[in-house]
Amino acid sequence: MQLTLPITQILNHLEKIQLFNALNPLEETRKYLDTMTFQLSEKKEAVKMIEEFNITHGKHEIPTRVYRPKGRENPSSSAIIYIHGGWFIAGGFETHDAVVRKLANKTGSVVIFIDYRLAPEHPFPAGLNDCTHVVKWVVDNAVSLGIDRHQIGIIGDSAGGALATSVSTQLGELFKFQILIYPAADNKLNTNSWSIYENGPVLNKKGGIEAWKHYYPTGENQPAPLAVPILIEDFKNTPPTMVILAEHDPLRDEGEELAQHMKDTGIPVHISFYKDMVHGFMHMGEILNEVQKAVDEMAIFASQNFETITEKQG
Repeated sequence: MQLTLPITQILNHLEKIQLFNALNPLEETRKYLDTMTFQLSEKKEAVKMIEEFNITHGKHEIPTRVYRPKGRENPSSSAIIYIHGGWFIAGGFETHDAVVRKLANKTGSVVIFIDYRLAPEHPFPAGLNDCTHVVKWVVDNAVSLGIDRHQIGIIGDSAGGALATSVSTQLGELFKFQILIYPAADNKLNTNSWSIYENGPVLNKKGGIEAWKHYYPTGENQPAPLAVPILIEDFKNTPPTMVILAEHDPLRDEGEELAQHMKDTGIPVHISFYKDMVHGFMHMGEILNEVQKAVDEMAIFASQNFETITEKQG
């Protein structure tokens, strides 16, 4: 494994992160992601407005954040649902704030970020149910949100890629596109890339096994495709999809296999392979130019699919 100098610098930095007052491995994982993204994400872009509110779902509330891009006055904007990563057990508004701001401004779309319930406190299907509920709520409340219900896409990274895949499998007719950024698709962790990168960089197999046990504790005995997307066989509702993969990522092969499954059922899929990159590189914009390149590429993909629908309606 040959790593570029910028990646080596990042990995050396990650090794030096100091965590204080972490009471257990779960809290340590959460604090590590918080610290990594705070230190390595580039300066946050200004957006026109950020709104936060809770969406009621049964007996609990789902925190939701709406990013409105700067320089846009469209009363009926396109929109992107964003589902964050963090091994199903970590992450939230602040870990992904820098990336989501860039996406909002570059795409010109309102970005709706779901702070879904995390495992192990809330194992599968809690987080997935939160995501599907928010998507339905957004469509039903599109007018008050100032968005076009016919111009919505969905993006998910890592664990969020798994959740986005399962959401679009059920509600794909509501989306014009889907983007999966190094998705976590399989709980077996037995691919060749997992063998190569069992001990990192960034992710390691021991942590992955624990995370999947937290999220889907019955996964070995009761495999459910909506929990483990690699098992999905019917992608008939899935919209055109982009899958972003990183070369030095243990999730690389399962992401590629998931994309192939979609292709095999006739879904238009574009795979974008980021040479030299590691898992989580989207949080490393302070050092890596590839972050802006990926944002630009996602914006083009979003625009192409929104434009296609507009032309058909015209």
